[in-house]
Amino acid sequence: MGVTTSQQLTRYYELYRDTEITFTKEVIRTLHLDPRQIYIKCSGSQWPCIINSTSLMAARVIIGTKGGAYTAITNDKNKSPINLKFCFSQPGSQPIMFFITARVSDISPYMDSSDLAVVTLTFTQRPPDDFIEIIGKLIEANTNAVRRREERIVITEESKRRLGIMKEETIIHIQNVPRHCILRDLSFSGAKVVLMGLAMFVKDKEAVIRIDFEEPRETINIPGKVVATENVGGRKDLIAASIKFDEAAVPMPYKMHINGYLTALRKTMLTSASQKNQQSATGAQN
Repeated sequence: MGVTTSQQLTRYYELYRDTEITFTKEVIRTLHLDPRQIYIKCSGSQWPCIINSTSLMAARVIIGTKGGAYTAITNDKNKSPINLKFCFSQPGSQPIMFFITARVSDISPYMDSSDLAVVTLTFTQRPPDDFIEIIGKLIEANTNAVRRREERIVITEESKRRLGIMKEETIIHIQNVPRHCILRDLSFSGAKVVLMGLAMFVKDKEAVIRIDFEEPRETINIPGKVVATENVGGRKDLIAASIKFDEAAVPMPYKMHINGYLTALRKTMLTSASQKNQQSATGAQN
């Protein structure tokens, strides 16, 4: 995990503490959550459970109504605290594990089932910084995917390094036909590539672009449609194609990469502006 300042953690907590995320398969993969290591601990024992959703204030877990966890919770007249264990695996490093202290605020049947129950656990204090960082970054990426959807990142050696893109040369499938291309810019909502071909065979066609990232090493495929083309360098057989992504199908890891770049860039710009203001103030005093 990267270094996140206490100021940023506080910002995540204040902005997103009530925003709930559901642990879909994609979210679990993106966060490297280990679902086999999710437990609730109470009355001196612990039991595995299914994590359904969470915010920075509460979580919902699914347990069996015939198991020990349900019995312990429903029979606890003193409403003893419950500890919810999370475990996030980290590629190339030790897993991040911690408990969050909570109290039961609601128990209801899961999808009208008599065998399963959804237990709402309200955190009794601010959760660990690692949890705020992991969940906060995901929520921020989803938020910025809408708010900053059109901000373009021109692919240069510097932006490529910051994004973690292995190379700008890649493959785009147009109407299921693979073509070599070169990335020119990226955003949450689309991309521009340069490729050999005639505009008439590319424009308005369905496309899937492949982007290879490192840290973590992964290949992401994003579906979309070629919405515009233009000739490059006066050549009719070399075109720049603008792809509009199918926003409902944009993978979460891609959003995380783009958001990480844009937020880091914004932080750098703010730091630079602050330094210039300090220098100006110092110069004025002298």
